[in-house]
Amino acid sequence: MRVVDFHSVPVFLVIDPSAFASRVWLVAHGRRIELGPRSVLMGILNVTPDSFSDGGLYRGDVTQAVEAGLRLVEEGAEIIDIGGESTRPGAVPVTQEEERARVLPVIEALAKRSDCLISIDTYRSTTARAAVERGAHIVNDVWGAQRDPAIAGVAAETGAGLCLMHTGRERERLPDVIADQVQFLATSLAIASEAGVAPSQIVLDPGFGFAKDGSENLELMMRLEQLRRLGHPLMVGTSRKRFVKGTLVHEAGDADVATAATSVLLRERGAAIFRVHKIGPTRDALALTDAALATVLGAQS
Repeated sequence: MRVVDFHSVPVFLVIDPSAFASRVWLVAHGRRIELGPRSVLMGILNVTPDSFSDGGLYRGDVTQAVEAGLRLVEEGAEIIDIGGESTRPGAVPVTQEEERARVLPVIEALAKRSDCLISIDTYRSTTARAAVERGAHIVNDVWGAQRDPAIAGVAAETGAGLCLMHTGRERERLPDVIADQVQFLATSLAIASEAGVAPSQIVLDPGFGFAKDGSENLELMMRLEQLRRLGHPLMVGTSRKRFVKGTLVHEAGDADVATAATSVLLRERGAAIFRVHKIGPTRDALALTDAALATVLGAQS
């Protein structure tokens, strides 16, 4: 069992007003989204046969996938994240041709039906470029631009928002979870900067569940505010992850409610964007959290 150094975890959470100050995230097609004072929800729309939570639901049926995306928007999602390749452990890789065949028709159709922001969940620069051309605003890369660095060039050239995620896969990790995050994400940020991506286009994701064990995920959750030193807004994705399900008292417990609980903890620590499968529980939990934070921050000003 891994031993956590709790001297590095604050005993009391101090609300830092700067974590909730207004800032603008610039994305493609001249769009922008305000981050900081309020939580932003990103709905997950997988068009894969094998994603761990919703694989196979919409594969090959563009109309059904678009309707699912529209329901997420109606429930409160401002961003829809569309993925065509499962990122779960042990998932079978797909070709770029197959990935594009899955996601591009859905992106194009959703862009015609809604003015929501659309994110493409891919690490391939070719897929990212094609997705933005068809209406996507954001590129969400689970390899932090380190698998295919040309993806940063796509963001620079198109103005797309770029989400750089941390992963522990296929690399040696530092023993401290925050030090490892900083080391990996600093490399990702250097790739983006060299490609010409503006800082205002970049959001960072600590990659909950990606080559991290349960205790590492929980420690990362409690220390998230330490990642703010990197200077970019934080997106988090704990939805239905194994470490969340592992805390349920009953095996048949509601992982979406537990996800909402993690979202509250992460919001208090400065997270701005929340990537979830089911909007309702997290939406309501964060509405209360944002109201409480506004009261506290108003009293401090």
